[in-house]
Amino acid sequence: MIRPPTGFRARLVITFTLVAVTASVLVATIGFELAKTALLKRAEDSSVDLVTRQLNQISFPIGRLRPGEAEPGTRELSNLSQALDGPGRSVVLEYGDLTHTDGPMTMNDVPNELHGRSKQNIVIQRKTLRGELWLIVGAEVHRATAKAPEATGLRAFVFFPLRDDESQLATLRATLAQGGAAIVLIALVVAVLSARQVLLPVRRLSAAAQALGQGRLDTRLPVHGQDELAELTSRFNDAAAALELSVAELRSLEAMSRRFVADVSHELRTPLTAMTAVADMLSEEASRLPTAPAEAVRLVLREIERLRELVEHLIEVSRFDAGTATLNLEPVNVSDAIHDCLEVRGWSEQVEVTSSRSLTVTLDLSRFDVIVANLVGNALKHGAPPVEVSARATQNGLEVKVRDHGQGIPAAAMPHVFDRFYKAGAGRSRSQGSGLGLAIARANVHLHGGTISVRAQNPGTLFTVWLPHP
Repeated sequence: MIRPPTGFRARLVITFTLVAVTASVLVATIGFELAKTALLKRAEDSSVDLVTRQLNQISFPIGRLRPGEAEPGTRELSNLSQALDGPGRSVVLEYGDLTHTDGPMTMNDVPNELHGRSKQNIVIQRKTLRGELWLIVGAEVHRATAKAPEATGLRAFVFFPLRDDESQLATLRATLAQGGAAIVLIALVVAVLSARQVLLPVRRLSAAAQALGQGRLDTRLPVHGQDELAELTSRFNDAAAALELSVAELRSLEAMSRRFVADVSHELRTPLTAMTAVADMLSEEASRLPTAPAEAVRLVLREIERLRELVEHLIEVSRFDAGTATLNLEPVNVSDAIHDCLEVRGWSEQVEVTSSRSLTVTLDLSRFDVIVANLVGNALKHGAPPVEVSARATQNGLEVKVRDHGQGIPAAAMPHVFDRFYKAGAGRSRSQGSGLGLAIARANVHLHGGTISVRAQNPGTLFTVWLPHP
């Protein structure tokens, strides 16, 4: 199925061409009809004039005869026929019962309506006979009397061939067709050039809009003229300037926000260090305290740990936002790295690891440790055992999977699990964790140039990390 053109340039060219074609056809048709009418009128007038002149010069008696005059015979009719005859013509004369023909035509070729009207005056009719167009001029000779003209009974029908006129009309038709084709071709060229000239500012606007979309907010276009396109270009420049100003303000606010988070996080480190030291001392004494004070101490210790984790995560996030996070690549034994990550955090007994002992990949060990720790920690906190970690080499990199067998993540929460501070379900708003672990894991994966995805299982949830070869 052929689709109609949708481009503005194509529509403009097609519309311009259709208008040119319509105008050419209309002008050619009107011109041809006017020329045809004039040519046929000239042929009719000359033919009628010839017949009239010849009939007025009749020298033999017809109609009412004077005493001693004889009726006109074949000889007289033959003389009249010769006077009316000419190149290509055919003459048919009728006088009473006497008929004379000169040429291929006979009385049978005379149209009945023309034969009936010939008694009135000179009449004409065009008719195609024997594959050729003829102009038939019919007349009855009248004799002038003192009272009124009297009919004489002599009728003459002269067949004038119109082949020369048809040839002229065919030549004219061909000339008009060639002229129309030339006009359409010229119109097509003009349409293409005009469309290009009209669409050039539009292309510039499109390129400028694309540049804006790519972040080049200082893009501006020169304004030429005072037409609608010039006004559109001016409006585009105004919009680009306003957008640049707004983006600059947003970037300034964003930089201030990042600076504020980083400064607050670093400032919190000092009191947290002191609080952690005191908390360690309190934890050793908690077992010797009464039940209520001991529970209060444990609560304070948990909250201090949450606050410490939150501060560390905020500092890490601020590094990513500031663009200062870098990779320190080195060959890493993946199995050893995963086991070390679990052992340091006391998770070795809770997690099943499947990985080749010889699998070695070039990556940033500390950031890989953060990725595994955040995914496994998330599975242990919010999933259910067994928690499984598997690693294998692929054709283009390293694939690591972390799966738990819990209730899984709700389908509505799946698109948001990597968002900062997002926690699936209202019941998790006060759960352990800062809500930044998965976001930091994704940032570290992207820093390696890899991908991370989440998929529901039956039961549980599966996280898949792919890190490419450097």
